[in-house]
Amino acid sequence: MNPNKVDRSRLVALTDLPNIGPACAHDLKLLGIHEPSQLVGQSPFDMYEKLCKKTGSRHDPCVIDVFMSVTRFMAGEEPRPWWNYTQERKLTLMQEGGKP
Repeated sequence: MNPNKVDRSRLVALTDLPNIGPACAHDLKLLGIHEPSQLVGQSPFDMYEKLCKKTGSRHDPCVIDVFMSVTRFMAGEEPRPWWNYTQERKLTLMQEGGKP
């Protein structure tokens, strides 16, 4: 859902979350996440690695940005577009010795 349209009081489906459409909701379900509350305390980087392993393919690293947006939102932050997290993801991965 567009971050500007998210209503925190109406979080029922995964697609009620910022930046989550049907495809990302499917990816979250592959990870065993079926409702927004299950994102609390999750690591977006770990979620990404699990998704890649589960599907047997390397996904675009922007998926991490989306995961960052929803885990942060569920931790209480305001909804923000996924691309607001791109620079942070790149810096984190470079610090860990990975590819940005």
